[in-house]
Amino acid sequence: MRILKTDKTRAELALLKSQVNPHFFFNTLNNLYGLVVEKSPQAPEVVLGLSDMMRYTIYEGKKEWVGLTDEINFLETYIELHKIRYRKKVAIQFDHEVDGSIQVAPLLFINLLENAFKHGVEPSIGNAYIYLRLKTQDGRILFHMENNCESDISPEKGGVGLHNLKKRLELIYPNKHELRIEKTKTTYAVHLNLNTH
Repeated sequence: MRILKTDKTRAELALLKSQVNPHFFFNTLNNLYGLVVEKSPQAPEVVLGLSDMMRYTIYEGKKEWVGLTDEINFLETYIELHKIRYRKKVAIQFDHEVDGSIQVAPLLFINLLENAFKHGVEPSIGNAYIYLRLKTQDGRILFHMENNCESDISPEKGGVGLHNLKKRLELIYPNKHELRIEKTKTTYAVHLNLNTH
């Protein structure tokens, strides 16, 4: 029974990961398409960035654990691609101070960042911002993100990404995680704490 339960958990995780990647790349390819149509000189840079991210999701994403610093690099590449895409001014700040030896399940934070762009930056008229903070403390990973939110659509109500994240957290970090979402009329904040012990 224990073996069957373990196999079932692995199968569920594999399915959830397979849903995360296409969801992410669908959005990123749409961004690239817009630049190609405009014949933007930045399109080749986006292709290279996207290639790096695809390599990461294909090879690192299938691993059980990756270095937390690798996840940070992945998020930074994603942010840089979005900075190229947007013409409007977007204030993005990503502070991180982590123990380089700590490992984490891959691709946990990307869905949250995607939601910040989709529901915060894209519909905003101006002064859009995203603030991320990632740090480690006593074997715990503490992730906080806040963005302004002018959209009436709440990321909590739907979307493949957030649903998959919650399910993955239940399977990988049972009783070792806390995901808290705080929504006001103008802001959206996410707090995710993981115990790696």
